[in-house]
Amino acid sequence: MISNENKKLAQWAMDYALKNGCQSAKVSLYQGSNTSFELRDAKMDKLQQASQSGMSLFFYVDGRYGTYSTNRLDKKELETFIKNGIESTRYLAKDEARVLPDASRYYKGGKPDLQLLDPKFDSTNPDDKVAMAKAIAEEALGKDSRIISVESSYGDGDSFGYQITSNGFEGETQNSWYSLSASVAVKGDGEARPSSYWYESSLYLDKLIRDGIGKKALERTLQKIGQQKTKSGKYTMVVDPLNSGQLLRPMLSAIYGSALQQKNSFLLDKLGQKVGSDKFTLLDEPHLIGASGARYFDSEGVATERRNVFDKGMLKTYYIDTYNAKKMNVEPTIANPSVLVMQTGSKDLNGLVAGVNRGILVTGFNGGNSNSSTGDFSYGIEGFLIENGKLTTPLSEMNVTGNMITLWNSLTETGNDPRLNSSWRIPSLVFDGVDFSGL
Repeated sequence: MISNENKKLAQWAMDYALKNGCQSAKVSLYQGSNTSFELRDAKMDKLQQASQSGMSLFFYVDGRYGTYSTNRLDKKELETFIKNGIESTRYLAKDEARVLPDASRYYKGGKPDLQLLDPKFDSTNPDDKVAMAKAIAEEALGKDSRIISVESSYGDGDSFGYQITSNGFEGETQNSWYSLSASVAVKGDGEARPSSYWYESSLYLDKLIRDGIGKKALERTLQKIGQQKTKSGKYTMVVDPLNSGQLLRPMLSAIYGSALQQKNSFLLDKLGQKVGSDKFTLLDEPHLIGASGARYFDSEGVATERRNVFDKGMLKTYYIDTYNAKKMNVEPTIANPSVLVMQTGSKDLNGLVAGVNRGILVTGFNGGNSNSSTGDFSYGIEGFLIENGKLTTPLSEMNVTGNMITLWNSLTETGNDPRLNSSWRIPSLVFDGVDFSGL
């Protein structure tokens, strides 16, 4: 937790900057720690432990802007550091769009705790952390003669932040996280060495799923044995909830102020227009208690609010921070999303697959890219051929190609299975008539 002594130091640093040439300023304190235990075949392979703390200072000097960071929080040293920073900023090019947000847009406080920090974070014994990673490995080890290696890991971390600005914002953040993961490699056909993984994560240790991770990783790996290509053509594409966010990412990137301001977005001037099917509804829900990604303010201190991002395929908002809004001469919204929640359907992944006559279930994307200005994409995929509602041939070394707007207009169904431990709650997705190239 950020101490009151350090908060007073941040206030002093801001006042000192204002007295020494800044017209406005922001000071941010950060503090955090993380540990990870990585095991290979249930034996310790790597241990990492780190903690960090420091201060970031943002100076607005004569129409110029500079940002500086230090982890030396001594007043005497900070005096020199701040003066040097202000002098350095004077050498930078003017940028009149660099201003603090309008004070009326700041979060004013008073809302209930979002419960993002596990109060028992510091009480877990390192031996127990290793034991969790070991138990995962033992779910897979010795279960199949083709296993080459089993890797398992435990990780956790906490972080605290405190931020003040010279035009009236003051805010604090705190959160924790835990994760467990397993990865299994096996001997496949010929020289093939299929591998796959599974993971679980949580903000609270007592809510972290600890069972079945190694078992699931092994199952997913064994399913890959015998991977091959199938015929090129148009297929119904089903994407599992571990990978569905990959297809949303280009749509989100295209509505950020940085992309719009550079005119490097295929969704430029598309606000209020239909860019997806009626099944495509996405909400930004920043105030969900105990949810990864929840927050009352963004990195600028601007208050978050519930937003419709896409409503039945219609683009409803852009994510535009203060700087890009000034550059574009438009109203700002918020810098980036908090918790993204996609409208769900009634079936899980198995139910969606059962309804597909001829399709491909995508369980992994391997390389490729999406063109940010046109929306055209090409990704390598792996997964399974779907025939008459059943998974048949495991697939790899195939490509899926198309255009993002065309793709999201072909969304026909969403699952009921988003991963609730993620800040992107995107379920399984079904798209009609998607181009795959293989044989």
